[in-house]
Amino acid sequence: MKFPLQFLLILCLIPASVFAHTAHGSLGFSSGLTHPIFGLDHLLAMLSVGILSVQMGGRAIWTVPLTFVCFMLVGGILGMAGIPFFSVEIGIALSVLLLGLAIAIDAKLPLILSMAGVGFFALFHGHAHGEEMPTSAAPYLYALGFVSGTALIHLLGVLLGWIVSRIPFRTAVFRLSGATLAILGIYFLVQSVSASGTTPVLTSAISH
Repeated sequence: MKFPLQFLLILCLIPASVFAHTAHGSLGFSSGLTHPIFGLDHLLAMLSVGILSVQMGGRAIWTVPLTFVCFMLVGGILGMAGIPFFSVEIGIALSVLLLGLAIAIDAKLPLILSMAGVGFFALFHGHAHGEEMPTSAAPYLYALGFVSGTALIHLLGVLLGWIVSRIPFRTAVFRLSGATLAILGIYFLVQSVSASGTTPVLTSAISH
């Protein structure tokens, strides 16, 4: 399997001039950038997308993560606009659970179906980012921040998946990693349901 250079090219499309001006609105950009990085549920889901895309191979290596980023941005805009969304925390927990299962069983779903599923869950992640935007943050810089953070986490997931695919016991490692993610997803889900619509305790302490 060749390293996915296409995915690196996608990251390079982020305008350098925008990063050069983050000093004028650092709260917006830095807050958006760190939100997915320090949110354990967000982090695990986005790493899973990168790993799963490597398992699928071919165009999925860049189309699946790119789909997540695009739909997450849509969800973020909805969240920033204050448009309500249903069961956001439950959707995020389910994304960790189902992506983990997909990795564990090495699911070979059609590309379009995988993109649809990833895009659907990305809406929940994006909405959470947008809804929790600091009131003093610049919306455009904040959005650029969480999109950039997400892309970097996807890239890390791709790298991890690529490294694992090169080792002798890759099947066992993928299965163990996926099962661990699925268990954590169940934990997030139980917290979300038991909290009756409030933010889960773990994600409150770590990410929110």
